[in-house]
Amino acid sequence: MIDLKDLQCLSALARHKHFARAAKDCGISQPAFSMRIRKIEERLQTSIVKRGNRFQGLTDDGNMIVRHARSIMDKVEFFEQEYRSSKGQISGSLKLGVIPTALGYAGHLLIDLRREFPNIVARIETASSLAIHQGIEDGRFDAGITYTDGAPADFLQVEPLYIETYELLVPFAIAPRVNGAVTWAEAAKLPLTLLEPGMQNRRIVDQVFEHVGATPNVIAETSGFTSAIVIAVEGLAATVVPKGLVKSLGGSSGAATLPLIDPVVEKSVSLVTAIREEGMPILQALRSVVDKS
Repeated sequence: MIDLKDLQCLSALARHKHFARAAKDCGISQPAFSMRIRKIEERLQTSIVKRGNRFQGLTDDGNMIVRHARSIMDKVEFFEQEYRSSKGQISGSLKLGVIPTALGYAGHLLIDLRREFPNIVARIETASSLAIHQGIEDGRFDAGITYTDGAPADFLQVEPLYIETYELLVPFAIAPRVNGAVTWAEAAKLPLTLLEPGMQNRRIVDQVFEHVGATPNVIAETSGFTSAIVIAVEGLAATVVPKGLVKSLGGSSGAATLPLIDPVVEKSVSLVTAIREEGMPILQALRSVVDKS
């Protein structure tokens, strides 16, 4: 008989694409993990994994079985949450994938969620837009806060949250001015710390610089804004940040915050969840807090 733990192991293997990492994620030894995958194959009389010295992917049957496994696990999770909800307590864990630019918003959202639903334990993980989409599909995330553009509507429910605009956080010593606005062309001439090229925010920023015919003077790249803000406050380089993020992270006494213009860039940010989990009580609780914010 195939049990729920077997399905969890199979889902983890599809997610990690590596036996050792998947076994660690499931909290069991690699030999025990491999035995569970073999057990599913023997039960269904098919090959799930392409055999080789390393993990080489799943077979067609394996991918089909993973889809069914995730559907079964979703139904079990829905049952557990709905049962607890029927007893008057919405509880459980909420795994939220968030793009770096939305961390301030996500933090305030989870404060409100905690006040209204104290039995929900939330975990925020910073990730790229693509990683959030993939994480929701494979069960790593329950929901995501990401850019509306590019969110696949075929399997994601997309609910717009706010419009993101941009500011230049620049050390006073190299600031073109300490009040008013600054153009993107002016910003390109300054030493800059930007997010890594794989992040969608970086692609947005690069596209704007290209649009105005400017080549940015990038001296450092980071995977998140905390390092970029510290570098700016310490006087080394400027950085492009979403409006309000600096304030939410504690301010910037050593740098000026100037709105970026010519052009003024606006990007929609949304809450995304899997369509298959639309009625999940924890997600309904999250949406109720979003609606009030």
